[in-house]
Amino acid sequence: MLRYSVLATDYDGTLALDGRVAEATIDALRRFKEAEGRLILVTGRDLDDLRSVFPELGLCDLIVAENGALLYNPVTGEEHLLALELPPQFVDELRARGVTPVLPGRVIVSTRQPYERDVEEVIVLLHLSCHMVFNKGAIMVLPIGINKGVGLKAALARLGVDPETVVAVGDAENDHSLLAGVGLGAAVSNALQSLCDEADIVLDKPATAGVEQLINMMLDGDPRLVTRRPSIGEPVSELAAAAGESLPGL
Repeated sequence: MLRYSVLATDYDGTLALDGRVAEATIDALRRFKEAEGRLILVTGRDLDDLRSVFPELGLCDLIVAENGALLYNPVTGEEHLLALELPPQFVDELRARGVTPVLPGRVIVSTRQPYERDVEEVIVLLHLSCHMVFNKGAIMVLPIGINKGVGLKAALARLGVDPETVVAVGDAENDHSLLAGVGLGAAVSNALQSLCDEADIVLDKPATAGVEQLINMMLDGDPRLVTRRPSIGEPVSELAAAAGESLPGL
């Protein structure tokens, strides 16, 4: 039996590199599923956008889309919103100010830096209870209280999963809440330093390859995935692992 039986992974910059998942990583996901592991994809993308880049959605037990605002079951097609949609006036006002791109989802509205001041001014103008979430240059606007951690918590409740059995992995600012409420948090090697500082384990491989490495560690019952590290640790070294060497901070 797997010590950690659920993997919750961010998409861009984590599971995917430049929007695409390597075939070796997809093979690792299939092996994880064959070992009765459960997969939850947690992404800032909306569903249509995600479908266009990741046709293997059926590998997921649940998808948390729009940075925590939407749950999607790829088997049944069921969608469940965790927040109310933002008013259309919000999008109209941003576009009137020349903000580009402005990408509305079911709940989320996304744009990019350096338009954060315009976004903040429109939120105040329309008296909206919203907040901005950043992701390596992207700006996501969501109702207050919605983030990846909230979406993952809802997904785990639907699956009847104990959060302590979950490993979460990410790379950016919006992944802090994703890592915070699970048994063990991981960061790929290309993750922002702030996330590496928070993560229990820092992988020594970047996006897509790092998730493949993490899955192999989960399947092998790697002892470094059992104990949370109390402070900033060194990247995971497969060479050290093969040699049976202990790693500082792990």
